[in-house]
Amino acid sequence: MELSDNYSKGKIVASGIIPFIFIILMMVYIFGPGADLLDFGIVLPEITIEKIDFVDSEIQVTVRNTGPIPVEVAMADVNDRIQPAAVEPDRFLDRFETTLVRIPFEWNEAEPYTVGITIEDGTRFEKEIEAAAPALELSLDLVIFFAVIGTYVGIIPVMIGLLWLPFIKKISKQKYHFFLALTAGLLLFLAIDSIEEAIEVSDENLATSFNGTLLVATVTVLSFLGLYYVGNKLVSKANSSKFTKPVAIALMISIGIGLHNFGEGLAIGAAVGMGSIAFSTFLIVGFALHNTTEGLAIAAPMSRGKLMLGKLAAMGIIAGSPAIFGAWIGGFVYSPFTSVIFLAIGAGAIFQVIVVIMKWIQEENDKNLSSLAVVSGFAIGMLVMYLTSILV
Repeated sequence: MELSDNYSKGKIVASGIIPFIFIILMMVYIFGPGADLLDFGIVLPEITIEKIDFVDSEIQVTVRNTGPIPVEVAMADVNDRIQPAAVEPDRFLDRFETTLVRIPFEWNEAEPYTVGITIEDGTRFEKEIEAAAPALELSLDLVIFFAVIGTYVGIIPVMIGLLWLPFIKKISKQKYHFFLALTAGLLLFLAIDSIEEAIEVSDENLATSFNGTLLVATVTVLSFLGLYYVGNKLVSKANSSKFTKPVAIALMISIGIGLHNFGEGLAIGAAVGMGSIAFSTFLIVGFALHNTTEGLAIAAPMSRGKLMLGKLAAMGIIAGSPAIFGAWIGGFVYSPFTSVIFLAIGAGAIFQVIVVIMKWIQEENDKNLSSLAVVSGFAIGMLVMYLTSILV
């Protein structure tokens, strides 16, 4: 009997493995003896200029081979004039390999430049810089500067938004559902904003071979699924006296907002590094007003639990402080690829939180999500975020 069971299990395992074996054999044939089947048309090379740094009397260009075939960097030009250039470590690039092209050039700050890279077959690729700015170098002053900016646009606005807690705590159940739905509307706007930013960064800085839009969609879905699983585990522990359901939901909201603010910090740091943004008082006020609503999103679920100032402050730090770390990374070691990844992760995390909030409203509101309080709250949440975003 035991032998029969083992034989049956072996058949099940074999039936699962055999299709994979055939897939592997098919791939081996196509890229081996059957390679002639794919040998048609013209294979075009492609390189991507990922980053341009302006240093003392030199322009440094980071180049990646994003095409299907190896390439050789032949020459460089600035504003359509060929310039001498050194290529480190070498001119030959396999697929996805990077190299640094160093161009001796007396550039002027705030002037526009177009940098071109030509490969061995004569194909030229270029990237335009609207205003040249010195590459940022790690220093204590810049670290403090980014920390201050991150605090202004991240921590302080969220903390201000948390001050709505006493008001929300004293309102009726129907009005409370309105603010929960308002929270969901605020978060939905943030999620859409994260996806829009990720696709924009992808379109402007990543090669088509990365399939930027599909990359954003894939990471967003994986982030949603992973955090949905973790979130359910978190909420399932909410019956304990030390960790209530409102605290669990507020923590998930804080994490989702924190991931969004990290991506926002990356964009801020990168913009400063490229010299394309001026941090005026109006801009700081605009960010602060926009992000203040994030504090309200955390305060809404916390208002139905016991008032815990320490946990509330911790939620604000979790949500706001990633803007500081994002600004540091964006300013000193910015990477478009990682920026797209973190923005997409933030979007997935926020979508997961929205699902949790709507399920909570449904449980508390006799499974009714179409009440006037819920619908109007959701709509007003998105409208508020849109209106405040105009100021940024």
